[in-house]
Amino acid sequence: MTCEFSLKTFDELTSVDLYHILKARSQVFVVEQNCAYQDIDEVDFDCLHLVAHKNEKLIGYCRIIAPKFNTVKSKPYNSANASGVMPAIGRVLVLPEYRGSGLARQIMTQAIKYCRKQYGKKPIAISAQTYLIRFYESLGFVPNSEFYLEDGLEHVDMILHLRKKVKATSPRSGSAKILTNLLIVLVLLFIAGLAYLTL
Repeated sequence: MTCEFSLKTFDELTSVDLYHILKARSQVFVVEQNCAYQDIDEVDFDCLHLVAHKNEKLIGYCRIIAPKFNTVKSKPYNSANASGVMPAIGRVLVLPEYRGSGLARQIMTQAIKYCRKQYGKKPIAISAQTYLIRFYESLGFVPNSEFYLEDGLEHVDMILHLRKKVKATSPRSGSAKILTNLLIVLVLLFIAGLAYLTL
């Protein structure tokens, strides 16, 4: 699906932007999920708001929380985790009529790209509803906590670590090792055959 993205601080949002963001969040997280909770929080002031638009209509959204405002710390649950503060992505949503089009993946890709550019090699945190674990794993996130209830819905903390660059081996070097080993085996068989014949 082709759409346009905008990324704004809270102060850069117009009143119309804010209205549509809060309406979409209420529609998805409160009404659709039948979950009465306080969606509007003090965190919004310090977030970047990533909006996916189609023909100027909000169709998807997420917010990016800078490391210094993120309360989620890397936990010792998974020993491979780095410690300390990290950016977080939250309130990820796609309006119902646009689901199944790959838009959620586009939103997350944009958010991850921004976090990497802005915050460097820090891990990225999310608090995921457990039914979305496979989706977030497909983006590289790994579970970092036990399941827990948040506002009556099952969640799990997940972390996206910076992928280490793996040194690629050339196909030739792998083939050369196989051929060398095969040649050694053939030479040993030849020597064993000669020894057998001379006995």
